[in-house]
Amino acid sequence: MTVDTAAAKTRGVWLIPTGLILLSLIPIITGSLRLTQLGGGPAIMPEASRFTVFPVPVILHIVAGIVFSIGGAFQFLPALRHGRRSWHRMAGRLLIPAGFVLALAGLWMASFTALPAGDGPALFVIRLIFGGYMIVCLSLSVRAIVRRRFIAHGAWMTRAYALGIAAGTQAFFLIPGSGLVGSANETYRAFAMAAAWLVNLGVAELVIRRRARVRVRAQSLRTGRVDFTVPIS
Repeated sequence: MTVDTAAAKTRGVWLIPTGLILLSLIPIITGSLRLTQLGGGPAIMPEASRFTVFPVPVILHIVAGIVFSIGGAFQFLPALRHGRRSWHRMAGRLLIPAGFVLALAGLWMASFTALPAGDGPALFVIRLIFGGYMIVCLSLSVRAIVRRRFIAHGAWMTRAYALGIAAGTQAFFLIPGSGLVGSANETYRAFAMAAAWLVNLGVAELVIRRRARVRVRAQSLRTGRVDFTVPIS
């Protein structure tokens, strides 16, 4: 392998975590501004009673989301996932609890705080579905790692991560639509946010299946035959 080829391969490996962090920037920035405001800083963002009346779940949701989105992005680096097992385990012990806090705090906020304009009953149900599914994914990932089913663990964590960073994808759906139909349109907000979660889950499934194909190719090179029973999850 030439120096240029190695450099290109290294850049390619970093594209995924870099892209994921960039995708998370909008919720990270808005969340950080909200934390600053809740901490007594200047009123940078519009006041919202659902955040000020119950600040603890809001703070937990924001902090856990930042940890989960940034830390999880680096789990897609093969060198850290495979070559440095101790780092991967250490990060997982932080990311899995952060994922549970992120999902549970989000469900609490959706269920017990005053909904903003545009958040109708449909979006409430959608939040419960996807938030609940994130908890299921995290729980199954824990069960898989306890049983030392590492492939299944990685698949369920990939799905959980896709759900956890959907706020970034939702921004790309919501911002253009807000200019067309208004930010308080309940039907569009429900459609846009559900679509973002589904897009992220679709990409996660593609990643999981790509890993399975890579494992099949690697196994065929080692054994000289293809084993189509290699599990996806």
